Amino acid sequence: MEDLPETYDGPPIRIGIIGGTGLSHLPSFKPLARLPLSHPALRTPWGQPSSPIVVLSHPLASSRASSPGPPSPSPSPSGLGSPSASRSGSSSLTVAFLSRHGLHHELAPHEVPSRANIAALRKLGVRVLVAFSAVGSLREEVKPRDFLVPDQVIDRTKGVRPWTFFEGGIVGHIGFADPFDEELRNLIVGAVHEKGVLQGEGVKIHDKGTLICMVPTSITLTLIPKPQTEGPQFSTRAESTLYRSSPLSASVINMSCLPEAKLAREAELSYAMICMSTDYDSWHVSNEPVSVEMVMGHMAANAGNAGRVVEAVLNELGKGEGKEGKGGKEGKEGKEGQGVEAMKEGKIWEGQVRGAAGMTKPEGRSEEAVERLRWLFEGVF
Repeated sequence: MEDLPETYDGPPIRIGIIGGTGLSHLPSFKPLARLPLSHPALRTPWGQPSSPIVVLSHPLASSRASSPGPPSPSPSPSGLGSPSASRSGSSSLTVAFLSRHGLHHELAPHEVPSRANIAALRKLGVRVLVAFSAVGSLREEVKPRDFLVPDQVIDRTKGVRPWTFFEGGIVGHIGFADPFDEELRNLIVGAVHEKGVLQGEGVKIHDKGTLICMVPTSITLTLIPKPQTEGPQFSTRAESTLYRSSPLSASVINMSCLPEAKLAREAELSYAMICMSTDYDSWHVSNEPVSVEMVMGHMAANAGNAGRVVEAVLNELGKGEGKEGKGGKEGKEGKEGQGVEAMKEGKIWEGQVRGAAGMTKPEGRSEEAVERLRWLFEGVF
């Protein structure tokens, strides 16, 4: 990694991956560049991102299939399998990879600079963002090592983490009724359902579910009357039982989805999260309560599946212009049926910032706020 170029001058990078716990790097892909924190795109008005951004080349499935050679090695416990570089002339996809918790997992969930992460990725050209996260299961049927692609989220981070680009002199209200891009979600689900992606007895993908992002703060429930302390502690048994019960009825729980998903929507990115269950949190009386050892044990054991999930999703995103892939049509808030290429070109959510920021009249906008948004949205202000 140390010998990689610190600049990138190749084709536009339209796809980004944010790796979380257990997915801190992608060793099976060919690295092209490692952009340091001093890179202009990483020196954002909201500070520096969690880690340098590694530009990777992912050889598409059709290219690998048509190229003779030995079979891919078995996955290594360090991440997503052994390296498999694309051959000369093969079709490949360029991807930007960022490690949410830092290169050495040194950032606690509440310390992650989500605004800088999203801003840096957008500045590099990313318009489709796939995030990975370890989660605790709140449902019996979502077993440890299962995957889930959430379609809804409940925010318990409010008031703790910076959550918007629109402040300090510009007000912007962005719709968030459907927090994950439905077309991207469906594409992911379809790709992971393909035969051979998930291996192991009983391991499956759950097509939807509600994720609760737990940084213990106040929510509008009389059961939780006032703010509590910031994490990164895991839930108590009482909290875990509450989260899975009505009216919340959540499926999984993590500490990282928000404000990341909200900021991605503000930045006009197509965003979805892939969750891997590592435990039953603390509610399951017949299982031991969640611990770091339990989480990392399941992540290491499931490394092969995690690698195949990443590759399957990128192969689907690498399909040609005009193809919708397995994604079908866009959800209620986005633009319908525009397909994979429209996502990569940023067409799904394009234009919402111009309308949202128009609420603040020009004479009321602070120059500092305008300059920040000009950096992020070139040509809008």
